[in-house]
Amino acid sequence: MSKERNPPSPLGRELGRSFSNLETTKSHVAERSRLRSIFIVITCTAAMVVNISNSTSVSISLPTIEKGLAIEEDQLQWLVSAYSLSSGCLLLFFGRLADLYGRKKMFMIGTLCQVAFSLGCGFAQDGLTLAVLRGFQGIGGAATIPSALGILANAFPPSRARSTAFATFAAGAPVGGAFGMIIGGVLTQLTSTHWRSIFYMAAATSAIIGVSGLISFDADVPSSEAVKRVDWIGASLVTTGLVLIVFVLGQGEIAGWKTPYIIVLLILGVIMLALFLVWEWKLERIIDEDPSRATSMWTPPPLMKLSLWARANGRMAVVLVIAFLNWSSFISWSFWVQLYYQNYLFLTPVQTMIRFIPMFIVGCLCNFFVAVVVSRLPLVIFVVSGTLLTATAAILFALINPSMTYWAFGFPSTVLVVFGADFVYSSGTIFIAKSSLPHEHSVAGALFQTMTQIGTAFGLTISTIVFNTVVDKESAKLGVTVNSSGTNAPMSAQLTGYKDAQWTGAAFALMAALLAALFLRSVGIVGHNRVIRHVDSDQTMAVRPVSDDTEPRAMPI
Repeated sequence: MSKERNPPSPLGRELGRSFSNLETTKSHVAERSRLRSIFIVITCTAAMVVNISNSTSVSISLPTIEKGLAIEEDQLQWLVSAYSLSSGCLLLFFGRLADLYGRKKMFMIGTLCQVAFSLGCGFAQDGLTLAVLRGFQGIGGAATIPSALGILANAFPPSRARSTAFATFAAGAPVGGAFGMIIGGVLTQLTSTHWRSIFYMAAATSAIIGVSGLISFDADVPSSEAVKRVDWIGASLVTTGLVLIVFVLGQGEIAGWKTPYIIVLLILGVIMLALFLVWEWKLERIIDEDPSRATSMWTPPPLMKLSLWARANGRMAVVLVIAFLNWSSFISWSFWVQLYYQNYLFLTPVQTMIRFIPMFIVGCLCNFFVAVVVSRLPLVIFVVSGTLLTATAAILFALINPSMTYWAFGFPSTVLVVFGADFVYSSGTIFIAKSSLPHEHSVAGALFQTMTQIGTAFGLTISTIVFNTVVDKESAKLGVTVNSSGTNAPMSAQLTGYKDAQWTGAAFALMAALLAALFLRSVGIVGHNRVIRHVDSDQTMAVRPVSDDTEPRAMPI
């Protein structure tokens, strides 16, 4: 009697296609020289540094831009938010394009956007033009970051080199934040073109990154997917939904949360995201049942498979939520500390910049530490310790005594806050790469980055609500009614507001630590000890297949 063979599961079919393509890839992807591998990591990390510094360098120069272009104070935030809006909301779309049509191509397109629109920002003559160009500048970041994550995941198979590459790339976030504040403060105060120099610097740096990527990156390898089509409906739904929600988070506290258009846009944004999730679930289900339907115009492969969130027995979703909460805390700390130094202590941009230098140094040291021990310690150690240290940094500023020296509260807080950003990002992206399939690396990285961007907007919004509420309440106790710009608020009320905003940031980090302690205990080690041999010339050789865990699969944790 003949036996019926059970049809392979959807995930099994996909794994089969991915591993088949992986073997093809290995015949093309070269065991490149060590120098080229180093430049790949440097280039991708530099792209992350530029992406983050494009926000922080502008933040520290806002008072100068306000005077130079006569921008109203309540509209200044859009010079920062416009970049975050476009770069955060288009990550999934560009991540999918990178996976389908080539990560190197998308990276180069992103750097070209950064160069062109950074120059445009430098020549802007009014606030509206600058805000619009900042939005277009953010498109470059949305294209380069998921592409860079995919490039690293494919250039370095699971090994010690991959752990080092991702740890270095992750250091680009805190280092970029510190670098942006440092270079922004110096250029704004000491150059003849003041704040415009920030954008000229960004354009020049992006051009160098583009040239380096063009030379060092491996050629794009065709996607393993049988049908290479973009889910335009899903892309439209998720982009529109994220834009509306992030816009509301940025504008709600200014316009008032009871303002009709704020309420309407928030409802529309939530509806759009809900429709996106339903649409993606439907597409994934249809194609899993009948892969041939992927060729239909109305049933393309999904932009983001919802099953991606359930990888590693749901730990993928936990890591994404932790990234959201950690960035809510980290960016809130950076934002309110910067305002505390400049608006409460009345320090100059350069004086403020100097106080952020420890972030740069500690970020580099954290990168080295993670690269060395990520293959020896379990994921939960990195995440719990990092988020607890970030919470401690916020608590130190929540308890700060302005009359005491910087070394008592400011310095230790600046040192500790970087650990959460570096540990969570580096170990988290290694985990994401290990849990996703080869043709999903860029979109999975984009999903992680999207959660950090939404966390940024969420953290700033909640902490701003807390700050404004506390300042109004404390001012009322002193018989002062705060004006719309907050310029007449008593200094004691402002100090209480800064402290309570930091307590809010600490709460985000503590929630992330609790989630990690509860759900990531059994994940284990995500780094790798295997060493990749490099040739000592630019001549390339085929990479030999390895027998165990050569490439990421859905982790059976």
